[in-house]
Amino acid sequence: MHTLGLPFLLLWLTWGHSCALGGKVNKHKPWIETSYHGVITENMDTVLLDPPLVALDKDAPVPYAGEICAFKIYGQDAPFEAVVLNRTSGEGVLRASSPVDCESQKEYTFIIQAYDCGAGPSGADWKKSHKAVVHIQVDDVNEFCPVFRESLYKASVTEGKIYDSILQVEAWDQDCSPQYSQICNYEIVTSGTPFAIDRNGNIRNTERLSYDKQQSYKIMVTAFDCGQKRAKEDVAVHIEVKPVCKPGWQGWNKRVDYEPGTGSKQLFPKMHLETCGGPLSGVKAMVELQTNHIGKGCDRETYSEKSLQKLCGAASGSTDLLPAPSLSTNWTVSLLTDSGRDSDLIYKFDGRQAANVPDHVVPQNLTDQFTVATWMKHGPSPGLRAEKETLLCNSDKTEMNRHHYSLYVHNCRLVFLLRRDFTQVDTFRPAEFHWKLEQICDKEWHYYVINVEFPAVTLFVDGVTYEPYLVTDDWPIHTSKIDTQLTVGACWQGGEVATPRFTQYFHGSLSGLTIRPGRIETQKVISCLQACKEGLDINSLESLAKDIKFHFNPAQSVLVVEGEDVDSINTAMTKVSYINSRQFPTAGLRRLHITTTVQCFGEDTCLSIPDIKAVVMVLPPSEPRITIIGSNRLVRPAGDLRGPLGVAPFKELHITSTVMKGDSFGGYRRPGVMEVMHNLDYCDVLVIGEELSPDRESLEIHHSALLGKHLDATNSTSGISIYGVDSMAHYEQALRQVRYRNWRPATLSERRFRLTCSELNGRYTSNEFNLEVSVLHHSAPVEHVNHMAAQPQYMRPVHHPLMIHTLNSHMSGPAPPAATVVIVVCIAALVVIVVIGVYRIHATHQEGSREEEEEVKDPEVDWDNSALTITVNPMENIRGPQKEVRDEEREEVEGKEDELVEGVTSAESDNSDEEEEEEDDEGRKEMKERKQKGKLEWDSSSVTY
Repeated sequence: MHTLGLPFLLLWLTWGHSCALGGKVNKHKPWIETSYHGVITENMDTVLLDPPLVALDKDAPVPYAGEICAFKIYGQDAPFEAVVLNRTSGEGVLRASSPVDCESQKEYTFIIQAYDCGAGPSGADWKKSHKAVVHIQVDDVNEFCPVFRESLYKASVTEGKIYDSILQVEAWDQDCSPQYSQICNYEIVTSGTPFAIDRNGNIRNTERLSYDKQQSYKIMVTAFDCGQKRAKEDVAVHIEVKPVCKPGWQGWNKRVDYEPGTGSKQLFPKMHLETCGGPLSGVKAMVELQTNHIGKGCDRETYSEKSLQKLCGAASGSTDLLPAPSLSTNWTVSLLTDSGRDSDLIYKFDGRQAANVPDHVVPQNLTDQFTVATWMKHGPSPGLRAEKETLLCNSDKTEMNRHHYSLYVHNCRLVFLLRRDFTQVDTFRPAEFHWKLEQICDKEWHYYVINVEFPAVTLFVDGVTYEPYLVTDDWPIHTSKIDTQLTVGACWQGGEVATPRFTQYFHGSLSGLTIRPGRIETQKVISCLQACKEGLDINSLESLAKDIKFHFNPAQSVLVVEGEDVDSINTAMTKVSYINSRQFPTAGLRRLHITTTVQCFGEDTCLSIPDIKAVVMVLPPSEPRITIIGSNRLVRPAGDLRGPLGVAPFKELHITSTVMKGDSFGGYRRPGVMEVMHNLDYCDVLVIGEELSPDRESLEIHHSALLGKHLDATNSTSGISIYGVDSMAHYEQALRQVRYRNWRPATLSERRFRLTCSELNGRYTSNEFNLEVSVLHHSAPVEHVNHMAAQPQYMRPVHHPLMIHTLNSHMSGPAPPAATVVIVVCIAALVVIVVIGVYRIHATHQEGSREEEEEVKDPEVDWDNSALTITVNPMENIRGPQKEVRDEEREEVEGKEDELVEGVTSAESDNSDEEEEEEDDEGRKEMKERKQKGKLEWDSSSVTY
């Protein structure tokens, strides 16, 4: 800092004094330096100036004129003021007039001038110095802590590499000076981590990281400014360790569970393709659903062949050559069946089994148009020289060995032989039709349909048309009186050998082998019969990118997706779904296989993408419980059975189905029963005991009862079968129309029937519902006499016919004495009960009108005994508090019906087919006693029998 020398000051004062004595009082202006530089610390008020603030006046030591009275500052919004400390010496000080903040303004520049005190005390004639420039610099104080620019830092590294810098963290400071605003150091707070950080915030790894050892790290980092002030909050750094980049699909699950009835479900909702950053020109992915182990190649409807054909709209008249073994279809009993195919009826042929189809089953005239269809699973034939393997063969039964028509496999070729009978023209005709296809020997299930429109023959395999590659001609077969034999699984050789035998055995599996004479099958029906009910699907097609191309195979088991952009492919693959439209699908695994091809610019293939193998687990469906309920006994007069319509045994029939479902309540899962609606595929009514005698009785259903339904029916002496895939409601309607007739019921006392229904060809079966039809012989209706002398206003008259008959009335001569006594005693007892009942009812009526507000309806209770039939119903509609009768009490009363030895029953109305309940007089009295609950008290102890 500059300091005035003492000699200079003395010279100045001497000169000024001499001038003052010889002239005007205030002759000179004050003098100050031309510029000043000062420093102030923020939040302080004192300014250190260089040089110090001193003003000199040559008029000194003259009072006032030589004194300094003020310093004035000129500048816009300068937060400073100058104060005179000593008027004589002219010393002053510069200080802040308000707080100074370095972060707001680091420097100030303004003008300052000094003023003397003038010529006297009044300050008149004052003078001011020249203007001096003052520069003030604000010194910073380290008042702020470092702050990180991000609240969280993330980075990823590949395992096995050492990085110079994984990522850089950055902090900043609000202080204005470089000393306090700059970050001089960073530090990792978390101990024991394989990472280090430099003073610029670069984080690096100090050792090679392993994905198997640890997949991610979380470390905390802090920062220091150059004043060594630490960051107020540390920052978190997440470092993810990635395995060595391997191109392939990521983010997919090896198993996907499918709940039946949930529709379409995404298989890979989070899957994406990792290409390791390489530029690609195209991606092609193929998704394959492998269902060869499910049923016949996939999950199909497992209804019987007849039901399926009815469901698909096929024409009637086909013959099932491989039906389920039964009494009427016993030729398949000896064949091997595959029982593990979820109700799919599959026959396995190992080269030793075959079956002759009975003559009455074989279509006698195929005509020029007919269809042969079958499911077949076949592999390459063993041995160097393959023999013919016959699926179906119609040959001479005896004497000769001519094959009229046959279907066989030879050297993985399918051959259909058709030898027409000789007509007027004896010429060569097409006789053998050959197809060479990969499907014949690929050990997979396929559906084969041969449509014959002679001389043209067309083959359909899984709905795709194939023309024969070779057609050979042969002479027609001359007509003869030799019978033919139709054989499945081999060919019958009945002539030209010592012992008739089977030849050309088939090796493989067959199912649904049918033949339909008179017409060919349509493409629509063929597609329906072989359609899969499960497959791949794509959700939200409209959301796919325009460059995406995709296509399915006919069975929707293979999906190919192509695109140029990886992101578009990823989006498309997340929408690939599995769907199973069956209400009760086959549970189990379905395998998924994904193959991917990647193309780069200028190259055919540049990356090898590993295949994906996953599974779809179809969970077991809730198994339905099919229940048939209704009246188990039907009592009808013989005249009803002889009528033109007979009786309807199942008129009160009801079919329901329930499943067990679990629901969550209060954190617990509890099972519950829920009624479901589904189809049935057959209901069989079997005759229990002796078969029906066609000369005197029948069990049938009129064709009109099946109109508008997908149902058909067949009947025989053993019962009736209604079949076809249709709703339970339609089956109910059809079964209620089944009529039983007996036009000679004199020798018949009862007929018993058993009803069972099925869904999915026996996969789910109902309970066995047994029904007994009893016959009443020689019944005569008599009008019932009303014993009520006076009926209360809350009762209405009831008139029922009284049917009185004696089972022995058809016998000549009087009734035995013992029977007569029993009848008389029973009638007397009933008269006593009726009289007492009338008296009790009349007494109850006198208790008051309060009982008139409630009503109880006493249903008609009829009972049947072997000797006598009487109906007494004095009350049908009684008002009183007895309206709500507990079911358990009613069951107790009904349970006593069997105790009756001799009893009575009411005659049925002519137009009613409902079954009448049996009760004795004691049971009827007890029921009324419980229903009245004390209002009508029957004192049985007072009655003498």
